[in-house]
Amino acid sequence: MKVGGARSEPIAANRRRIGAPGAPAAAISAPRVDSATFLGISRTEMTPAVQAAIQTLLGELDELRTEVNRLKARLDEAEGLADRDTLTPLLNRRAFVRELGRARTAAQRYGFALSLVYFDLDGFKALNDRLGHAGGDAALRAVAERLNANVRDSDVVGRMGGDEFAVVLVQADQATAEAKAAILAQAIEHDLGAPGDGARLRVSYGVREVTADVDPEALIAEADAAMFEAKRQRRAG
Repeated sequence: MKVGGARSEPIAANRRRIGAPGAPAAAISAPRVDSATFLGISRTEMTPAVQAAIQTLLGELDELRTEVNRLKARLDEAEGLADRDTLTPLLNRRAFVRELGRARTAAQRYGFALSLVYFDLDGFKALNDRLGHAGGDAALRAVAERLNANVRDSDVVGRMGGDEFAVVLVQADQATAEAKAAILAQAIEHDLGAPGDGARLRVSYGVREVTADVDPEALIAEADAAMFEAKRQRRAG
């Protein structure tokens, strides 16, 4: 159909049938449908009692709709809480694995690079013993906050349990992810106590570029293994 050209005959004929411009509204308006007819009730059946019953039914439907919306909101809230780590504002392991799988599918579909970084806090148990559980929890929350502050909204951050964290870097190949992981590690490491008391947080990490032939749990295991290798080399050096 040509846009902007002469009007085709079928359209012009149709316009003639519904009336020329300026015709009285009654000539082209749609027929009015009586409300009683719409409900399948004749005028003689639409008594005051029937009208009252209909109003009651409509009110009950509104209440039901409100209750359904309330339950949906509570379900959404519960699902959100189920995805969150109990100590930090990050995703828990279950939710992180799910999001890693989704990101892997998107990377495969749209052809962008994707990498996984796995972090472990070196000597956290000794640090937790020195600072106490409250101090250890504060350190874990600080790590979560620093990770969140140094990644993009498109990236995914999760606490994998204990003192282990992971990040999915979108549009990052192995080399790019290695460079970003070093920046994140530097952001994580910081003094927790008074200067000179030895309460300094240090971190090891491993990087694994995501490929379509490896499932999320296996990818995490491989990034975890790379992290332990980096930790071993640090201790050996």
